[in-house]
Amino acid sequence: MAKRLGEVGLEDLYRAGGSTISIKEATHMYQAIAASKAPDPDPRRVWKEVVSRKVLKPWHPHHLHQLVYYSVYANWDVSINGPPLYWFPSLDESKITNLGRIMEIHGPKLLGTSYKDPIESFSLFQKFSVQHPETYWSIVLEELSIVFHSSPSCILDNSKKLEPSGAWLPGAVLNIAECCLLPSTHPTKEDNSCALVWREEGRDDLDVNRMTLKELREQVMVVANAVDATFSKGDAIAIDMPMTVSAVVIYLGIILAGCVAVSIADSFAAKEIATRLRVSNAKAIFTQDFIIRGGRKFSLYSRVVEADPFKAIVLPVSGNSVGIELRKQDVSWKEFLSIANQRPRSNHYSPVYRPIDSTINILFSSGTTGEPKAIPWTQLSPIRCSADGWAHNDIRAGDVYCWPTNLGWVMGPVVLFTCFLNGATLALYHGSPSGRGFGKFIQDAGVTVLGTVPSLVKTWKSSNCLEGLDWTKIKCFATTGEASNADDDLWLSSKSYYKPVLECCGGTELSSAYIQGSLLQPQAFGTFSTAAMTAGFVILDEHGHPYPDDKACVGEVGLLPLYLGATNRLLNADHEKVYFEGMPMHNGMRLRRHGDVLKRTVGGYLIVQGRADDTMNLGGIKTSSVEIERVCDGADESILETAAISVAPLGGGPEQLIMFVVLKKEYSHQPEKLKILFSRAIQSNLNPLYKVSFVKIVREFPRTASNKLLRRVLRDQVKQELSPRSRI
Repeated sequence: MAKRLGEVGLEDLYRAGGSTISIKEATHMYQAIAASKAPDPDPRRVWKEVVSRKVLKPWHPHHLHQLVYYSVYANWDVSINGPPLYWFPSLDESKITNLGRIMEIHGPKLLGTSYKDPIESFSLFQKFSVQHPETYWSIVLEELSIVFHSSPSCILDNSKKLEPSGAWLPGAVLNIAECCLLPSTHPTKEDNSCALVWREEGRDDLDVNRMTLKELREQVMVVANAVDATFSKGDAIAIDMPMTVSAVVIYLGIILAGCVAVSIADSFAAKEIATRLRVSNAKAIFTQDFIIRGGRKFSLYSRVVEADPFKAIVLPVSGNSVGIELRKQDVSWKEFLSIANQRPRSNHYSPVYRPIDSTINILFSSGTTGEPKAIPWTQLSPIRCSADGWAHNDIRAGDVYCWPTNLGWVMGPVVLFTCFLNGATLALYHGSPSGRGFGKFIQDAGVTVLGTVPSLVKTWKSSNCLEGLDWTKIKCFATTGEASNADDDLWLSSKSYYKPVLECCGGTELSSAYIQGSLLQPQAFGTFSTAAMTAGFVILDEHGHPYPDDKACVGEVGLLPLYLGATNRLLNADHEKVYFEGMPMHNGMRLRRHGDVLKRTVGGYLIVQGRADDTMNLGGIKTSSVEIERVCDGADESILETAAISVAPLGGGPEQLIMFVVLKKEYSHQPEKLKILFSRAIQSNLNPLYKVSFVKIVREFPRTASNKLLRRVLRDQVKQELSPRSRI
């Protein structure tokens, strides 16, 4: 697989293509690759040519894609050249992206003679947005479907030092749900525009369902009327159900009526639900009687009841009637909507307008470090995330955007607001995203932007469930939540003729990602190419001093505090202590803590090396779990995924490296053999002084409901297992 391009022969291509290509097609492919190599053998140019000629097809076996890609870059020296690039923006297309278009309009005035074009001047424009956020936001606010009931007095009032993130759009009054529902000329949103497209699991052969903007608005207003008649303004109302069309309608209805949505993931146990209800002081909860996954029914209402909410409004998973007996204080969805029908115009509602910094949504951190933090989203939060989707993922009217998620996790509200404030269509699959049914929905709905998490991509790839489906309408992918695997992303990108897989990493407390990919920059698998627009950060050395911006380095990230959409408070923790205490000053401002360890490569690309608390010290050398896992994931074909942790012996001494492993279904292995394989891979790729102390094979890893790996749980397990050994 690691041959030089010149060594890949016709027979290699034909063999790797299996039954999908003929000898004639293999010959054509071989000639096209040879032509791409001449006259300049630079691997970047060769691969760019291979992709532009569409030599490799989405239906070709992954072995063939691997053979060509890894052969092209076989002699690539990452330490000198940075990560290998797989996607390159074209100048013509860059000028018609959302961000490229405004750069062409405003760039010459804002950057003067330094402005060249959207590709060459992107980094300069990003830095300008950090230094002059008022100018950037004054431009971008005109691009979003934002309607102020009372206009802001300015973009940023930084005189309030008690708000380190800045006082943004002071004086503004609006209802952000109304902004989602109103038609607009820019972006183009009409009453008959398609707002939602969806399909139920198990109905894969039926046409997808569609809902217009007018239909959505009227359904939301019915819910808002019922909420208004039942609750008081400002009440917190929880939602614990899959991200269905009804969940979207309920979420927007709560906010339109001047109440606060409390987001709870439908996978939580009763105890976790109860914690979130208590912390948010929720007056009621919307939920379903059951959840259907893979044709099986799972009770959701019983879990919710165990959490003892004041009141539950219960939707049926199918049909018009709930399939379970309700408590006396609870009501069915049908009964709840009948409250609105008692009003003269149930599908009309006058929005409750509130100040820009009013809370609209309470979300919770994933709990990777213990007790989940209750994070209030204000009306600034949707503006932030939809603007980032506009700038980085080029979301616009006409796009169909799908990201399998839940309103209980940050990506649920992010994708909802990004669609509706940019005039795009939100695509929802009512079922599991891990099988062929979801893949066919993506095809049939004409999805143009698809969001994923790396473990989901790994599942699609290993199960081959997408075979025969057409994903070529997708213009870009997005991924977040955990570290990406380069080979998995190679597979994913190939499904749409090598469209970019844009990485994004941020946090619920930021309302967005602080590092992202960009359609105005070349992309490398598993890396971030830039800080987000208006987001600034530094990478700190072990003494808390920032590395130069152009230096390849590894360290904890510190965010510049001025950040539209970032929190200024938490409901159940000391905001100052969590995000600012102990962080160094930078240019007169205290940096904001995020907790990520970042690696900046040669060429300026970024790789998340895990959390600061996942850093390990092996033989006096600091490294990260993610870095070791990347190497070990590729050590043998039997490996599905790995998790690296380190623990110090009870009696003291150097930290020991322990590897947890999940094997692919058809494989079995002895831990001792894997220990040798891992040690060799780590020593040859990372450091010859590193060695694996022992390996533990498990069926699956402990994860949060948002699929983040819980290394602290694995670490605790190892400490318990080592304890008796140490005493012996």
